[in-house]
Amino acid sequence: MKLVSWNVNGIRACVKKGFIDYFHEVNADIFCLQETKLQAGQIDLQLEGYYQYWNYAVKKGYSGTAVFTKEKPISVKYGVGDLTEEAEGRILTLEYDQFYLVNVYTPNAKRDLTRLPYRLEWEDEMRAYLKHLDLTKPVIMCGDLNVAHQQIDLKNAKSNKGNSGFTIEERGKMTGLLDEGFTDTFRHFYPEKEEAFTWWSYMATVRERNIGWRIDYFITSNRLCERLVDAYIHPQIHGSDHCPIVLELKGNVKNLS
Repeated sequence: MKLVSWNVNGIRACVKKGFIDYFHEVNADIFCLQETKLQAGQIDLQLEGYYQYWNYAVKKGYSGTAVFTKEKPISVKYGVGDLTEEAEGRILTLEYDQFYLVNVYTPNAKRDLTRLPYRLEWEDEMRAYLKHLDLTKPVIMCGDLNVAHQQIDLKNAKSNKGNSGFTIEERGKMTGLLDEGFTDTFRHFYPEKEEAFTWWSYMATVRERNIGWRIDYFITSNRLCERLVDAYIHPQIHGSDHCPIVLELKGNVKNLS
């Protein structure tokens, strides 16, 4: 089973930059998007063989998530609990026979960290939500989580210390999640791999020089570790300031054994 996650930073713009070619080439069983930046009726993607689920933000041209899946889920949930960000279309949960898929676009703490307190509340509620789901079925969470967890996860850790996405508080929330029964799948396979990034600034030559951050993840329940085949990054794919990430597991959507 193959899953792909990609912050497309506007799906309409990304479609003009090769999204459809990549979508068909990668042939994922489940393909998750973040930051779709549109409302219902603003795009008509012809993706034969896939069910489409969109969570639109109320604000036009902002945020939003989507999931394209070959297998129809048992149920779909938009948002979670009391998170006020539900108005921003940041969370989609699809329930399958043997697992939950949670597609997430985590809010940024902002450059001046004015949104950091809310961001930390978000992290606590998301952790509680994932643990609640995990009581019933294992969880696969993916998306732009807006945090570089370790120093190895960004190019210039020293100069970015305390900046949005690399604060001690945000990194600590990720550590707390992983300590409570979840796995960062990329680090599961590549614990010491350096310069493996998923986001680059639009500043001139930054991407060419690979001055980036790894802020996009597949996080799974620990009990899925024996099913993991590989987790990897597609930095060669452009069309956004993020690149796609991929997770492969043994089995299929209906049977992970």
